[in-house]
Amino acid sequence: MMNIPWDQPATLIDLDGKTPIIGTIADCVTHFSLFKPFAKAQARILLTRPVFRVGQKTRTWVLNPDEIEALAQRRAAEGAAGQ
Repeated sequence: MMNIPWDQPATLIDLDGKTPIIGTIADCVTHFSLFKPFAKAQARILLTRPVFRVGQKTRTWVLNPDEIEALAQRRAAEGAAGQ
C-alpha cells in the first residue's frame, strides 16, 4: 500500500467533469467515501508528489478508484483505532 501523508495536497477529480475538490489527501479520501458507486468509479486523485506503484518502474501522479478505496479503508481503520 502506498504510504501517502494525509496532509499532502491533492485534487479529487472525476471523469464526468464535476467541480474538483482541492485539499489534502484526507479531504479527497473523505469526499470519495461519500460518493455513490458510479461516482467512485469515475473518481481519480491527482497528486502533488508522485508515488511508486507496485509492479511499475515509474512513479504515478494519479490514483485510480481501487487505490483511493484502499486509502479510504486505511483512514477508517486509523480512525477506529484512534477512538
